[in-house]
Amino acid sequence: MEKWSLMTITVLLALTVRWAVSLGSYSGAGKPPMYGDYEAQRHWQEITYNLPIRQWYFNTSDNNLLYWGLDYPPLTAYHSFVCAYIAKLINPDWVALHTSRGYESQPHKLFMRTTVFVADLLVYVPAVILYCFSLKETSAKKKASTCALCILLYPGLILIDHGHFQYPLSLGLALWAVLCLSHDWDLLGSVAFCLALNYKQMELYHSLPFFCYLLGKCFKKGLKGKGLVLLAKLAGTVLLSFAACWLPFGTDVEQIMQVLRRLFPIDRGLFEACMFSSPTHCSDKVANIWCSLSVLIKIKNVISPRTQLKLSFAVTFLSLLPACIKLTVQPSLRGFKFALVSCALSFFLFSFQVHEKSILLVSVPVCLIINEIPFMATWFLLVSTFSLLPLLLKDELLLPYAVTTPAFLAVCLASFSILEKTSAEDLQLKAFSLSLKGYVSCFKSFPRIARSLFLLSLSLMGILSVLSAAVPPPQSLPDLFPVAVAVVSCLHFLLFLVYFNVVILWDSRNRGQKKMS
Repeated sequence: MEKWSLMTITVLLALTVRWAVSLGSYSGAGKPPMYGDYEAQRHWQEITYNLPIRQWYFNTSDNNLLYWGLDYPPLTAYHSFVCAYIAKLINPDWVALHTSRGYESQPHKLFMRTTVFVADLLVYVPAVILYCFSLKETSAKKKASTCALCILLYPGLILIDHGHFQYPLSLGLALWAVLCLSHDWDLLGSVAFCLALNYKQMELYHSLPFFCYLLGKCFKKGLKGKGLVLLAKLAGTVLLSFAACWLPFGTDVEQIMQVLRRLFPIDRGLFEACMFSSPTHCSDKVANIWCSLSVLIKIKNVISPRTQLKLSFAVTFLSLLPACIKLTVQPSLRGFKFALVSCALSFFLFSFQVHEKSILLVSVPVCLIINEIPFMATWFLLVSTFSLLPLLLKDELLLPYAVTTPAFLAVCLASFSILEKTSAEDLQLKAFSLSLKGYVSCFKSFPRIARSLFLLSLSLMGILSVLSAAVPPPQSLPDLFPVAVAVVSCLHFLLFLVYFNVVILWDSRNRGQKKMS
């Protein structure tokens, strides 16, 4: 009973923070003609409710794709339709065709915020709670409520979902998939992940770890016996899940192709949201390698779009290959969770058409291992939130950022004593350090070095946050601070990618038979 009481308090606190953040501004508020992501979600409700399914993804007189045209998979469209149906019952003006464009009012804002809140409460929050209760408690591990508090107070997700405006359903479904796999409910986990992928195509960031882990389990069981049966069941489950999601579009090949063209707009080039054609003319700043390099090298002017696509694919594939091979050969839940982090980070850093919000696809898996490597996980989650700063400032979310980020750090310090968890063993680097014994002597002073780098990183992020918010940039470099935020964050992420891959590759422990570690 005590643990449930603590968990109830934890959830109530997390929900209170979410609701408080939702009272502020949102993406594109009062900024015509395109407004922002809030208007995009409202417009999708307008389109899905008023137009037949066959027109949802096509450019017509009633559906101008240049004005927030649907570019997410069918499950997002179905969700928009359900929200629109409820909105129509409350106030038909909210989803009226054409005339509702740019609609803004306090009642409508309350409705839209409530839809996100309910989605969070029904999908994401329960998955976090059950995941934390599934963690095996030992003397070295914290209680479920403590772990849940840190995960649910992660500021990046709160600020984007309840501030900027975004639904947490794909991440919540992916978390349910992880939870199912941790209990050997492989078919249910496959269904949950298929639903996540059919809600947002960015869940492809997590697809290879799911595939490699399940394939590795089939190999381990033997492809001439139980493994072959499991593989057939998994294949059938995936096919049926996709067929159910795409059924309304499956009668027409052109419908399917048009949806795919909307989901994967390869003709836009390597990056669109991060227009670093020059360091003084940028829109949204993404902390990945291509946008950061474009400060020095005008990639879009030097390389053709098709070559950009091939280059991006090659670098992404090579960067995630080691973790995927290791997971396939030695499938374990621990390796699976770390591979989710490593592969998602590779996609974020090197893949095609990345948005700054995509860092959340890395952050949520990092949350899942915060009990194992609290120091590095907390550090990463702070950097990921910092990388969103230009977007948050544009949405007038400085105050929520300034409150939730230090609060999250304080909770992690109190819950995990992260500054005391900096030894090579605490950082899961003991095997790596032993392999370098005799070559590198710095591992003796590694805890002190790690703490110093962490404090230096915090100081740098704090200074850039203050400068970005309070100091006007030089006229000749109007985007100086956003570019600095992106480059500094990118450098952090590259080092984190190396770290996570080292942990994966030097881990010889096979925990495949254990539950959550």
